[in-house]
Amino acid sequence: MYLAGSEATMADIQFSHGMGAYGREPEAEDDAFNSGGMVMMTNVAGAVVSLALIAGIGVWGYQLMVRDVSGIPVVRAAEGEMRVRPDDPGGQLARNQGLSVNAVAADGAASGPVDQVVLAPRDMDLADEDQPIRADAVESVRQPQPLAPAEEIIAGAKPVAARVQPVVADAAQAGAIDAVVAELTAGITPLDTPEGELAAQDVSDEGETPASDQWVKRPRLRPGARVQQAAFVSTAPSAEVEAAAIPSGTRLVQLGAFDSADVARSEWGRLQGRFGEYMQNKSRVVQQTDSGGRSFYRLRAMGFVDLADARRFCSALKAEGADCIPVAAK
Repeated sequence: MYLAGSEATMADIQFSHGMGAYGREPEAEDDAFNSGGMVMMTNVAGAVVSLALIAGIGVWGYQLMVRDVSGIPVVRAAEGEMRVRPDDPGGQLARNQGLSVNAVAADGAASGPVDQVVLAPRDMDLADEDQPIRADAVESVRQPQPLAPAEEIIAGAKPVAARVQPVVADAAQAGAIDAVVAELTAGITPLDTPEGELAAQDVSDEGETPASDQWVKRPRLRPGARVQQAAFVSTAPSAEVEAAAIPSGTRLVQLGAFDSADVARSEWGRLQGRFGEYMQNKSRVVQQTDSGGRSFYRLRAMGFVDLADARRFCSALKAEGADCIPVAAK
């Protein structure tokens, strides 16, 4: 039994030919050496990068500390003139340049004596159409003569009956009507008259033409638009009602709040002069009120039937730019 087991064990053992020390192959040793060299190079490269980063951070921090002292930029002035006038600038010289009169305005004093005196050129003459228009050449506007009032014209005119009656009477007495008719119908061929010609009536036999005893009505002035007369607005001061005597619930309107009673009353007078038509039959109420440690006076108006009447009143005042609030007495 023992031999059989030994033989089996020996059969499992395999001997390697060509192995080096410790039973390793040469190719395995080369691979291990190469992998160890790569790790070492990686470590060296990381160390170099770390040192460079540390050195860069150190230099950058040092520059930040000394920047306020050594990093201030300095601008030096350029040597020589900044702008130099060229010897020959070219271009065209302006007229009247270099005259002595210009030196007074430029330097404030007259220049010294000069070798040559040149007078200024004459003024340019304007054409006839450019000359200023004289006042006598313009025809004055004629204002229309004012018309006389109708009362003066009518007062100086004679009645129509007085002017017509003497003319008609004189013509009838002198028998001039027939002469006038004959003169007007001279050279005119008469029309064929039907049977039973109308008998001509002798005007001279009828006597004088009666004149109208009625006067002509006064003419109406033009244009015929009637002049609307302004309604009379009472400017009498309104009676003032004490605020304590007003029953609770009475409809009022508040026109403003003022620092004193006199100012409130003067404001009432101003509103009455401005809105006199609306302020009729309205009573003035000046109520003293304390709020926030100070006193002020409310200006109110009384005399409204209901809330709708007070609102209509405020709408009329607000349309003209005045302040108005419907309130009720408490």
